Amino acid sequence: MIETYAYARAGFLGNPSDGYYGRTLSFIVRNFRARVLLYPSARLEIKLAKADLPIFENLEDLYRTTRWRGYYGGVRIIQALIVRFMEYCRQRGIELEDRNFTIEYESNIPQRLGLGGSSAIITAALRALCNYFRVDVPLDQQPNLVLETETRELNVPAGLQDRVIQAYEGLVYMDFDRTWMESHGHGRYESLDPELLPNVYLAYRTSLSEGTEVFHHNVRERWQRGDPEVIEAMKTWAGYATEGRQALIDGDFARLDELINANFDLRAKIYKIGEGNLEMVYTAREVGATSKFAGSGGAIVGTYRDEAMFAALTEAMSRIGVAVIKPKILP
Repeated sequence: MIETYAYARAGFLGNPSDGYYGRTLSFIVRNFRARVLLYPSARLEIKLAKADLPIFENLEDLYRTTRWRGYYGGVRIIQALIVRFMEYCRQRGIELEDRNFTIEYESNIPQRLGLGGSSAIITAALRALCNYFRVDVPLDQQPNLVLETETRELNVPAGLQDRVIQAYEGLVYMDFDRTWMESHGHGRYESLDPELLPNVYLAYRTSLSEGTEVFHHNVRERWQRGDPEVIEAMKTWAGYATEGRQALIDGDFARLDELINANFDLRAKIYKIGEGNLEMVYTAREVGATSKFAGSGGAIVGTYRDEAMFAALTEAMSRIGVAVIKPKILP
């Protein structure tokens, strides 16, 4: 019996530039995880999890469940990963033993909140497959394989940030410079000491999620057209990540706070953002905390000064149906 895990993540600075050859800072959130079990069996089977079962208590349960987790569970992404894993091995002349298995998963990562729920399932499943077949996929290549599972097999637009932090864990600074990526096949990833971080929180909706911003695809189209506003925004976000890395090293938390708020303020100029997401961001700022998206909406991340501010933040957020936690980054 092989048991593997992968965790939720929070984009701390620089996102969404990771999908546009930018730079980001991210940390792992061990409060939520995807868990995969893999064991030998007579036939190859991907077991259905609760999220894959089309069984509901009533119409209201169907509605709320669908709005919360979307229309798909994890079976399709695990199946896509197995196909991608086989392609990876064949391209490198790695012969897989003819050994069937059963793979099953469960996840308590809140879905559709930009916390990397789908990529966590894939990352945990990849670790299990590598263990079972005794295949060593280099760490810097693992995020690519996870990303290709979603982009090539399922046609889901995504960037490398989630997959990198879920592979490396901890706190990571990522540079997706285009020239470097094209010549090396991956970005430059630097693990930083999580102890450098100030007091950080993660807040997420416990009510119906809004999901990814509606006009995200429009921004990519504008970027591909060479829209100066979008091109400049991506460069600015990348710069925030670089400055944030230095601010952490220098212990300059005042500058870090400015960068966190600026990261979201620029996003609000480029993207169409729903009222529920705006409410979260500005409720946090009203009590003195910083705030920005942890991903693409539904959850925010930021810093707080002390326990009194954290208590005020928790109380203010509870009034609008938002939970607040202190992220566990280290094992």
